[in-house]
Amino acid sequence: MNNSYLERAKQNIPDPQILSVVAAKRAKQLAVGGRPMIKCDSENLLDIALLEIAEGLLTYEFPDENETGSAEAAEEVATEEL
Repeated sequence: MNNSYLERAKQNIPDPQILSVVAAKRAKQLAVGGRPMIKCDSENLLDIALLEIAEGLLTYEFPDENETGSAEAAEEVATEEL
C-alpha cells in the first residue's frame, strides 16, 4: 500500500474506519472487473482505490434511516461520481 495515497485519501475521508470500508469495497469492485476511474502507476487494487478517493472521484454516503427501516441496518455505501 502506498502511504502517500493513504495520506491524501485521509484528507477526503478522515475517519479511518469509513476510509477502510470504502477503499476495501472499491478494491473488491476492481477485483471483479470494475474499471479504474484514474490512471495509477501501481497495479495494487487498494492503491487504485485510495488514489480515486484522494482525487475526489469516490465518496460515500449513509442511507436515510427511513429508507432502511432501522439505524442498525445503515451501512456505508461506496458511490462513484462520474
